[in-house]
Amino acid sequence: MATTLSELQGKPVSIITNDGRNIVGNFRGHDHTINVILDSCHERVYSTTAAVEVVPLGLYIVRGDNIAVIGELDEAADTERDLSSLRAVPIKPLAH
Repeated sequence: MATTLSELQGKPVSIITNDGRNIVGNFRGHDHTINVILDSCHERVYSTTAAVEVVPLGLYIVRGDNIAVIGELDEAADTERDLSSLRAVPIKPLAH
């Protein structure tokens, strides 16, 4: 898995955490426990009644044991998406 994460260096990624947060930012690095460093990142907070709220986070570290999913973000598709009109049910926390 570490080889795959190394390929994401400098690319935009989206991370879904175990508690249901969606964090988007530029992948800067990781360590052996898959703690991830992102910069220029923000959290997207989804709601069924309001537009997606974008909360700026700046430089951010996500603990590896809190990452449920990480994937490369398609910037072209992401910029075309109108977050102000998007409504969605928030992701529920992961149940162990």
